[in-house]
Amino acid sequence: MLRKGGEWEVVSWEEAIEFVASRLTELRDRHGPDSIGILGSSRAPNEDNYIAQKFARVVLGTNNVDCCARVCHAPTAAAMKSILGTGAATNSYDDIERAATILVIGSNPSVNHPVVGERIKQAKLRGANLIVIDPKAIELAKYADVHVQLRPGTNVPLLNSMMHVILEEGLEDSEYLNRRIDGVEEFREFVRDYAPEKVGPICGVCPSTIREAARLYATARPSMSVHGLGMTEHLQGTEGVQCLVNLALLTGNIGVEGGGVNPLRGQNNVQGSAHMGCEPSNLTGHVAVSSAPAAFLERWGRPLPEVQGLNLMQMLDAAEVGQLKAMWVIGYDVYLTNPSAEKTARALESMELVIVQDLFLNESARLFAHVFLPAAASFERPGTFMNAERRVQLLRKAIDPPGNALPDWEIMQRVAQAMGETEGFSFADECAIWDEVRSLWPVGAGLSYARLEKGGLQWPCPTEDHPGTTVLHKDRFPTGERTALKQITYIPSPEVVSDSFPFLLNSGRDLYHLNAATMTGRTENSRLRPTDTLDILPSDARRLGLEEGESVRIVSRFGEAVLPVRFDRGLRPGEVFATFHSPKVFLNKTTSTVRDRVTGTPEYKRTAVRIERLR
Repeated sequence: MLRKGGEWEVVSWEEAIEFVASRLTELRDRHGPDSIGILGSSRAPNEDNYIAQKFARVVLGTNNVDCCARVCHAPTAAAMKSILGTGAATNSYDDIERAATILVIGSNPSVNHPVVGERIKQAKLRGANLIVIDPKAIELAKYADVHVQLRPGTNVPLLNSMMHVILEEGLEDSEYLNRRIDGVEEFREFVRDYAPEKVGPICGVCPSTIREAARLYATARPSMSVHGLGMTEHLQGTEGVQCLVNLALLTGNIGVEGGGVNPLRGQNNVQGSAHMGCEPSNLTGHVAVSSAPAAFLERWGRPLPEVQGLNLMQMLDAAEVGQLKAMWVIGYDVYLTNPSAEKTARALESMELVIVQDLFLNESARLFAHVFLPAAASFERPGTFMNAERRVQLLRKAIDPPGNALPDWEIMQRVAQAMGETEGFSFADECAIWDEVRSLWPVGAGLSYARLEKGGLQWPCPTEDHPGTTVLHKDRFPTGERTALKQITYIPSPEVVSDSFPFLLNSGRDLYHLNAATMTGRTENSRLRPTDTLDILPSDARRLGLEEGESVRIVSRFGEAVLPVRFDRGLRPGEVFATFHSPKVFLNKTTSTVRDRVTGTPEYKRTAVRIERLR
């Protein structure tokens, strides 16, 4: 569809492709390639994301390409790569059953990753130790040996304090440290300043609880950690994950079965979309643009763009001041998903061309798009996904796509061809795209479609006879045999409570909906979860005179939203929690503009608000 005179008009594919191609060409030629941005999709297969970033770099000539990993696990990838050399999970889901101790931090697996959550629960019931670090008393906290109920945004001092205890009491793995880790003595001096008695009041946690958690993690090994967006969506999201890696290294829990640091990814292909190169600084295989292998130049037949690309948040900043003129958004409701919605709206309104490509007409398309392109869903075509344990799995087409919907890659290939790029965009099918991916990604070269027909495999898998890799860093890191601990100083978030905004709002997902509910909001799941809710401690609700079920207005420094109250005894006093699925509620009108210091990921997990009655 094209928006003509303010109204949507259904057009042929030929007209839509010609319009997109001519407008992109015009804007590129008039304002330069860096006036355009491309967003890949964490709901789309690897092949489509590879084509999206190749389109940006080859057809447009820009590194302005990103995906929704920017607003979830970009801090994880950056943190783990900075210390371990690889920005991905070190272990496998099967190690849940091998772990003596499981540390769950900043994640509610029972709700957000229910299959993994049940495996963790079953492991605990079979005798594993369980540590839960979360501001809420989530379901797994009921089974935990230790629940560390910290204030949102205090992951860094808490983890530093646990490492203080481990080093103070001699619980570190000295043999492992001597063999593989540098900077231990300097790190020992650094964490002396993070004694539990000092850190406890900052985190709102009893010092003895910090010591108990540290001792259990360090002594009942192997210890495995799993984490989610409660770790990453903070001012110090990247640095928090670096602390988690430090903790694992200090206790010898990297490179062993049943151990490791393992992010639980938020959508089915978050790992894959970024790994295919939908990031401004990284190419396919998470290879830095600045050190691109010659294979990319040879395969693509041209030099890579030299200008540093913009990430998603930077693209929106640039659009707001008139520097970014166009954006092609694939499988991602940017407006409903991003924080500080007014700022996102100003950015989208300011652009001359907004292309939205999705299964349904989402909120970004409905309000801001000039073009809407209908995409085929994952099981309406073949392809591959890459899950959180680095496992690449083959998709098989189950049904035909409805109407005129096409796979994302085919739509972009048609536009590339209309813009005169035929040589590098003449793929016959997804398998041909994947073969090009494998030619540029040596550690995935052995993951052919023929092998994947027999089941998923974990990379590194460099050859057709390689079995895949279940545990990373057993004998060495990609950068060598040794790595160093990172000293991370705690920096408090500027988003703090006050007399005007006395409550701290945390946000997250519900079991029955996925993110912006572009898909699940159109299903019977809406009967199970018809609206977002503001969860509040009953004593806080009574103090405000609130009844369960009544609608209230939450107001922050950035905006407001109206939603019903639900009592939750698992919260801390002065803290509230809300889900963000409903366009009618539109919780992200309230969330702050604070971003992670390294990756720019928004701080969704900490916003000061007040609660107002409507009657």
